[in-house]
Amino acid sequence: MDKLRIFLADDHAVVRAGLKTLVDAQSDMLVVGEASDGQAIAEQTRECAADVVIMDISMPHVNGAAATVMLREQCPEVKVLTLSVHEDTGYLRKLLEAGASGYVLKRSAADTLIQAIRLVAAGGIYLDPAIAGKIVGSLLGKSVVVGEPAAAELSERETDVVRLIAHGYSNKEIATQLNLSVKTVETYKGRAMEKIGLDSRVALVRYALQRGWLQDL
Repeated sequence: MDKLRIFLADDHAVVRAGLKTLVDAQSDMLVVGEASDGQAIAEQTRECAADVVIMDISMPHVNGAAATVMLREQCPEVKVLTLSVHEDTGYLRKLLEAGASGYVLKRSAADTLIQAIRLVAAGGIYLDPAIAGKIVGSLLGKSVVVGEPAAAELSERETDVVRLIAHGYSNKEIATQLNLSVKTVETYKGRAMEKIGLDSRVALVRYALQRGWLQDL
């Protein structure tokens, strides 16, 4: 079985050493690279052929959010899992907008991080249980009723595309899964987002949450 290839991005050497020990102890994972700042993560990740980047938020030169944006633009197939001390929902919002697929607190148990890595690598979205309730409440807003019908009905294919986008898949990955061209996926995405009035990744995740599409939350 091929191992998940993990890249560590954190400015503290002690933290990276601990993460490397934890990850390499898993039979299905291997640390293939490390970085202490966000400046060259995309290039290093590509060279290492990483599947998942564990990304700290607070790093010198280029912070985690900016590094995530660059990484998702240059290596869209790579998943980003944020590992942070911050419990403020504002940080999660920034990371979701940047393209991260998960958010884990550094104070969480080791098995929580391992579970998150596996889920994100499989295309899911992971929010740390310690802050999931607060974050979901913030994203949905107090006035939103879960299960509220959309303003317009999506076609089956539009729904498929929106679901996969909400789970963190790139347009190229969606095209492969649905046996479509990337251009067709972009057309379905644009049509769906126009129908239901979405204009950002955060709004799309909110929509998916309303409909119970992200059950892992």
